[in-house]
Amino acid sequence: MTDTQKLKHPFSKHFLWGASTAAHQVEGGNHNQWTVWELENAKAKAAQATYHYNHYPSWERIKDQAKSPSNYVSDTLADHYHRYKEDFKLLQDMHMNAFRFSVEWSRIEPEEGAWSAEAITHYKQYVHTLKQQGIEPVVTLFHFTLPVWFSEMGGFEKRSNVKYFTRFATKIISELGLDVRLIITINEPEVYATESYYHQNWPPAVQSKYKWWRVVNNMAYAHRQAAKAIHKLHRHYKVSIAKNSNFFYPGDNAYLSRISASVSQYFQDDYFIKKVIRSCDFLGVNYYFSNRFYGNRIHNPDQLLSDLSWDMHPADIQFVLERLYLKYKLPIIVTENGLADSEDLYRKWWITETVSAMQRALKNGVELQGYLHWSLIDNFEWAYGKWPRFGLASIDYKTGKRVLRPSARWFGRVIKNLRGI
Repeated sequence: MTDTQKLKHPFSKHFLWGASTAAHQVEGGNHNQWTVWELENAKAKAAQATYHYNHYPSWERIKDQAKSPSNYVSDTLADHYHRYKEDFKLLQDMHMNAFRFSVEWSRIEPEEGAWSAEAITHYKQYVHTLKQQGIEPVVTLFHFTLPVWFSEMGGFEKRSNVKYFTRFATKIISELGLDVRLIITINEPEVYATESYYHQNWPPAVQSKYKWWRVVNNMAYAHRQAAKAIHKLHRHYKVSIAKNSNFFYPGDNAYLSRISASVSQYFQDDYFIKKVIRSCDFLGVNYYFSNRFYGNRIHNPDQLLSDLSWDMHPADIQFVLERLYLKYKLPIIVTENGLADSEDLYRKWWITETVSAMQRALKNGVELQGYLHWSLIDNFEWAYGKWPRFGLASIDYKTGKRVLRPSARWFGRVIKNLRGI
């Protein structure tokens, strides 16, 4: 039986098949707290690359790029801001009917209280084009980037600053109107807090457990406030977060292994979700990897590794979906799922395993409404820079040329079959 033959129903005719991006990672030409930080740290990141990445399976392929400061500066990137119609054509070529993107707050409100009519018009046209092509827009309001003025105020470190995010959310959703229905307020809150306020990999690159805790809780508050404001605008809107969920499991039957996995799963998922679930209409879930505990330490099999050296277990998404649905009883949309795979060696296998796992979850009663693959096109992967390649379509950053990878063309045929078109 071929992979394509394996991937059949039960998916409803309304199921959302699509891909995801984030503004800063694909647009190019932004000015926000990330672009400022990139320029300040590019040389240091390049100098540290060998130390950080020389054990990665992809090192020989990526070492020249990883050791170049230009790798860590987003610059023009794929220029999605101006070439989005080309990228929407890729969605059509793969028979997709949904697309997740983020609105860049720093474009909409470059200075405090100063709205950019040009940027608002751009995103209105952007969303309207999707709708004209029969593609469901899924808009994200915060995907790790902040206007410089908001960052200088302390960003999400201060609860008093949340009102500015709520104001932005209200403004842009009012402007986009009923062309949008599905709205993600906050993307991966703990990832943002941990990388920015603990590991020091992202701006503002400080280490403070107190600030980490404050930021996580203030982002939960920000979601609640934004969701409340958006729901007041129109009952049409369905609001959620995009919650990163690793799957934690014990490698043996030892009590310490089991309790370590259980506690880690709670703090991975439930600590934040419980703060926001009452203001969510569905649950957005991002899944990339699993972690296996022996005792109180993680020891993963590491049999198959992505270019980012992430241990790959795509089928475990079944357990993530079943656990979250059983616990929270909300419809689920997979808002991100994918792998860094520049040579396209594993992407077809990854998608096959993932879709099969989603089928099992559906048969086990999970109300799953969509799957959005990360990413539509190659993107700027934050502190790693440009070398990780997540795209269904490859990007030549010198020419801007887009080419669907073989796995993407195959995935398009699968989607066409599953949608019955």
